[in-house]
Amino acid sequence: MGAGTRWGLVFVALVAMALPLLSSAQPSSSSQPLSSAQVRPNIVLILADDLGFSDLASYGSEIQTPSITDLAEQGVSFTNYHTGANCAPSRAMLLTGVDSHRSGVPNIPEMIPPEQSQHSHYAGTLGHNVVTVATLLQDAGYHTYLAGKWHLGQTPDQLPSNRGFERTLALADSGADNWEQKPYIPIYKKANWYADGKEYRLPDDFYSSRFLVDKIIEFIDSNQADGQPFFAYVPFQAVHIPVQAPQEFIDRYRGVYDRGWTALRAERLSRAIELGIVPASSDMVTMASTADWGALSPERQAYEAKRMAVYGAMVEAMDHHIGRLVEHLKTIGQYDNTVFIFSSDNGAEAMGEPQQNSWRNRRALASQGYNTDYETLGLKGSFNAINPGFSSAAAAPLAYYKFYLGEGGLRVPMIIAGAPVAIKNHLSHASAYVTDITPTILALTGAESAQMRRDGRYGGRKVEPMIGRSLLPLIEGSADAVYGPEDPVGFELAGHGALFMGDYKIVFNRGTQGDSQWHLFNILADPGETIDLSAENPAQLQLMLRHYQQYLADNNVLPIPDGYRHETQIILNALRQVYRDNILIFILLVLLILPFWVVYRAKNPIKEPQQ
Repeated sequence: MGAGTRWGLVFVALVAMALPLLSSAQPSSSSQPLSSAQVRPNIVLILADDLGFSDLASYGSEIQTPSITDLAEQGVSFTNYHTGANCAPSRAMLLTGVDSHRSGVPNIPEMIPPEQSQHSHYAGTLGHNVVTVATLLQDAGYHTYLAGKWHLGQTPDQLPSNRGFERTLALADSGADNWEQKPYIPIYKKANWYADGKEYRLPDDFYSSRFLVDKIIEFIDSNQADGQPFFAYVPFQAVHIPVQAPQEFIDRYRGVYDRGWTALRAERLSRAIELGIVPASSDMVTMASTADWGALSPERQAYEAKRMAVYGAMVEAMDHHIGRLVEHLKTIGQYDNTVFIFSSDNGAEAMGEPQQNSWRNRRALASQGYNTDYETLGLKGSFNAINPGFSSAAAAPLAYYKFYLGEGGLRVPMIIAGAPVAIKNHLSHASAYVTDITPTILALTGAESAQMRRDGRYGGRKVEPMIGRSLLPLIEGSADAVYGPEDPVGFELAGHGALFMGDYKIVFNRGTQGDSQWHLFNILADPGETIDLSAENPAQLQLMLRHYQQYLADNNVLPIPDGYRHETQIILNALRQVYRDNILIFILLVLLILPFWVVYRAKNPIKEPQQ
């Protein structure tokens, strides 16, 4: 297969395609739990897209993220927080506290095979059998806002304006260009942006991170006079492909990555150990997809380093605009009553084509309005993505990345911070999961008793009950853990499987990067998943496998078809979409033409031939 063909496949597959304490910081003895007078704080939920575990300065990165570091110093940073391994399932769990298989979003729709998609709970869109945290907060008297990526459905009833959000500016797709309103892959005919449920045209001076913060500030300011608290959800496009950033930020990272991904991984591991993010004994595995940096030509090294420089710039640009939001809240007097929650939807993406700048690939991208020129990487009109080598560095010291259930796909930074949070500058190594965010927000706001508890009913109808647990005891300092060693938590994605119990994790990865075998790790001591304990502790493995089988049964997880590969399935679904669209166009044309044909035949009957 030629380079151009490989890029064509990968290009379509880019859809959208995440114990020592920090320094000497300890919970302050004078810190007090959240008081009853503080049960209605504002909530700002910030979600990065495809941000790796070590991509923040406070988690070991060389990328400058001062605004997020400031937040970390005002709260609790979680080192053992797990989300889904790709976009839509994570967002569904984040906003509902319900397992993604029960909410209709077990996978991104672009990756679901037809054998599964014919079942209603595999629709790939957020079902009405779940209630969003925005709906519950709205019931409790909160203003609710969203500015950013949605990716949970595109029909009117599926948009966030009908899922509890009062004001919205939403990208319905898996991703889009960051400089202008155009799709990033040919699976989409256009970039589908919606404002309050109606199609929206982006301004000419659009850059995603700046624009999304501008909109959320606009929404917050619009209702300041009434004194009601607000919930603001800001799901950034950064650092989802295409990786793009303003020139001023790119310039700050020139030369930073010239030593390559192997050196960067080692440096990040060292800093993460120094900060207490991972234990001193942590080690790393080298993924088979990580090329030998030293074997690359100088030209190739320069190009790859520039791609990563744009990535770092995009992260810093996001951080800069988060800082603008924080400063605005201080200006309007809302900062002291605001809790910030920051995380990522999954680990770093490793889909950047190694030969992106080849002539054939440049020609293919040009047909979509993109270039890959070294000089303009990251700027308007440029298509950019980091390749597996730097993706592994973004996840360091973890193994795997987005789409897989290794720690590099599942474990991401998570910070809960703000003046109402009693504990400051603290690291928590307690187990925490994406389904815990909604229960935590409800506990922070006192909204959990407004309309729905865990009895599985809302508005008189049966809905899926939340499975997550409030992390409030961890940020109040009243507990060191909310999950015990006997509490199983499972994940499944496209045939990959994982289950956590206390310090242990079992994991099964398929596809080009996996070996289709179950492994057992102590991820508290060995977050890099370097030492398989299956042979040493077979009883623990079998116990957890039984729990995983129960998880599959409880959530009606469907088997993956034989031979399934997510890269191939995306291509097949794209082709199926094109075919379906063409069929529809043909039918419409027939329906339009048919009346004229009938009239014509009536006026011009076919004459019988003369005998």
